[in-house]
Amino acid sequence: MNISKIVNETSCFDLQFRRDVRHKRTNSPIYYSWKAQFVIVGSIDKEELLRRIKETLDCGRLHYITGTQIRYSVQNIDELHDKIVPFFKEHSLSEDKKKDFELWSEAIAILYQNKGKALSQWPKERFERLITIQKSSQQYKSKKNRIPKWIPVAQAVLEHLTK
Repeated sequence: MNISKIVNETSCFDLQFRRDVRHKRTNSPIYYSWKAQFVIVGSIDKEELLRRIKETLDCGRLHYITGTQIRYSVQNIDELHDKIVPFFKEHSLSEDKKKDFELWSEAIAILYQNKGKALSQWPKERFERLITIQKSSQQYKSKKNRIPKWIPVAQAVLEHLTK
């Protein structure tokens, strides 16, 4: 099984700035955060292959998206930092996927260094670097012209950081 070949064809190294509303809390507070994930999506007939990838990488979860698709994803920052990044530093990727991975792995390092901290406690230059990484990585995505939804909000948050 050549995981790098599969990753080159059907995976995504994803970085997002997200807005989450906690509807069950009084006044439905809004929280912003950076999220990263590694994802491979395939048809249901690829389930065994995705299970073997999950076992090889020793992390992540499988989810059924519909009756016809299955998704393997790793979202835990420790697993991304300790397992996914080292694996793909050792196993070569195609040119565009490699460039996307390099940006994403830099983002993983920043997220890992700042895990558990409120955004207001992040070093301003690290937060700003994530915005730059997110914008730069778009050229390596299949939907190249898609503007990341929450980047303007991330830029507004950046203006209020003091560190």
